[in-house]
Amino acid sequence: MSHIGRESGRGPAGSVPASILRTMTVAAVILSATTEGALAATLGQPRARRLADIAWSGGALPIVVVAADPDGLVEKALAGSEAIHASPAPPEEGPAGQMTHGADRARSEVLDTTAVLIWPARMTWVGPETITSLIEAHGTNPSTILRPAWHGQAGWPVLLPVVHLDALRAIAPDLMPDAIIDRLSGERPTRPIELGDPGAVHDVDTPYGDLPAYEGPPDPPAGHRHEWGQDVAAAAGLTDPSGEPG
Repeated sequence: MSHIGRESGRGPAGSVPASILRTMTVAAVILSATTEGALAATLGQPRARRLADIAWSGGALPIVVVAADPDGLVEKALAGSEAIHASPAPPEEGPAGQMTHGADRARSEVLDTTAVLIWPARMTWVGPETITSLIEAHGTNPSTILRPAWHGQAGWPVLLPVVHLDALRAIAPDLMPDAIIDRLSGERPTRPIELGDPGAVHDVDTPYGDLPAYEGPPDPPAGHRHEWGQDVAAAAGLTDPSGEPG
């Protein structure tokens, strides 16, 4: 796979405008506080790789994994996937700084990305159809922050339109992720969406076998690629003409 702004040598000025692609472009920004968390074995895969595959299957592109990687093991785990690794921002920038850092990296990959899915890596059990549903809802609510909900409880990942990134940058570095989203939700239009996915609110501390039953629409089949993701990937040089990763 070729990455705009990295292996191809094309920076932000050479990125592909989503408006030209006539598609919605929602990035996934997967945030791991530790290298160990990114690499933790999760249903037979490193956690970061599992989440990258879920994001791709659900239609997100580009996919950025923000995690420290002193030994190159995160990069190795992501090899062959559609994900891009990004080193974290300086610790003093806090969680909000990590979120904006990942969003900025995603926007450098595909210009005019319209929203980013802010996705703590601890939220391991989110289903691909939840990602699809959030992206589709973004198409009809382009400036609204969207949150998947489970039985009235708002969860993750949070779809943040890029028009709110400046508000995110202004948040103090001492706020934790839940408080960050609460602050944004109090200031900007926000909509929770009941999607029937317990993975939106149950993190890795809940064993997979102990999750409540999934109540949402069927997940896309393994290897499925949504039309808009294929269009962005092909036009941006992220796939070869056959549609397979380049």
